[in-house]
Amino acid sequence: MLLRHIRYLLAVADHGNFTRAAEALHVSQPTLSQQIRQLEDSLGAPLFDRSGRTVRLTDAGEAYARHARLALQDLQAAQRAMHDVQDLQRGSLRLGMTPTFTAYLAGPLLSRFNQRYPGIALSVEEMSQDQLEAALAEDRLDLGIAFAGQHLPDIDSQRLFEERLSLMVSREHHPEAPPGLTAAELERQSLVLLSGDFATRRHIEGYCREQGIAPRIAIEANSIGAIVEIVRRGLLATILPLAITEEQPGLRPLDLQPALAPRSVVMLGRKGAYRSAACQAFRELLTAQGEGAANH
Repeated sequence: MLLRHIRYLLAVADHGNFTRAAEALHVSQPTLSQQIRQLEDSLGAPLFDRSGRTVRLTDAGEAYARHARLALQDLQAAQRAMHDVQDLQRGSLRLGMTPTFTAYLAGPLLSRFNQRYPGIALSVEEMSQDQLEAALAEDRLDLGIAFAGQHLPDIDSQRLFEERLSLMVSREHHPEAPPGLTAAELERQSLVLLSGDFATRRHIEGYCREQGIAPRIAIEANSIGAIVEIVRRGLLATILPLAITEEQPGLRPLDLQPALAPRSVVMLGRKGAYRSAACQAFRELLTAQGEGAANH
C-alpha cells in the first residue's frame, strides 16, 4: 500500500464520483479506478458502493477512510516538521481568528511578528468560532484566537485576557455625549449592530434580555469596518470591543450601567498537534500580548 492509495481513496470519497476525483488528482479515470481496486484487493473488502448515481463509502470504507484521514494529517505534519527551521529564518504559520479580533488585535500583533520573523509566511483567516475549531481539528490551521466556552473534545485552550465591550458613538456628531447610559437609556438609542451569526451580537442580546430591554436596531451588518464608518459619520451608536476605540480615534466610548460582562479571549490549538518553531514563537508573542492586555 502506498501514500497515493490513501490520497486516491479520500478524493473519491470527497467527490462521490470517480471522474471528478480523477480530474482533481490530474490522473486518468481508468488509472484511478485501477488503484482503488488494488487497495480493495489488498484489504480484502470493497471500500465503495458503486451501484448508485454517486459513489459512496461502504461501512468498511467509512472505517478505513476515518483512519486514513488521521494518518494523512500526521504525514503532513511530519512534512512540516522536516522543513521546520529552528532559527525561524523561514517557515509558515496558519492562523484563524473570529471577526472582532481582526478589528483591533490582528494589525499590531501580526505586524510585530512579521518584524521579528520576516522569513515566516503568515496565512490569516477570519471565520466563525465553530468553523475555526473544525479547521483546527482537521489540521487546516495551526492556532486560533477566539472566546472561551464549550470547545470540541480535541481542542486545547489557553486563556489570554478579558475583552470588554462598550457602547460607542461618533466624537464629531456626539461632542456633548454623557459619559455613560443606563440600560433604559440604551433602549431609546438607535443602534447599528453586528448580525445575529456573530458571537458579539449574541452576547449583546443576552445582556438586553437580562436587563429586560429591547434594543432599537436601525442597521445590521456583517462587517465591523462598515459599522465603524456608519457610527463615525452619523448619529447611530454601536456596541463593540472597547479596544477598537484605541484603533479608531473618531469613536467615543460610553459606559453602560450595568456594564456588559467581559469575555475571556483564548488561544486554541489541536491537542497533540505538532508545534513548529514558528508556531511556538507566535504562541509566546500572543501570550505576552495577552498578559499586557490583562495588566492594562
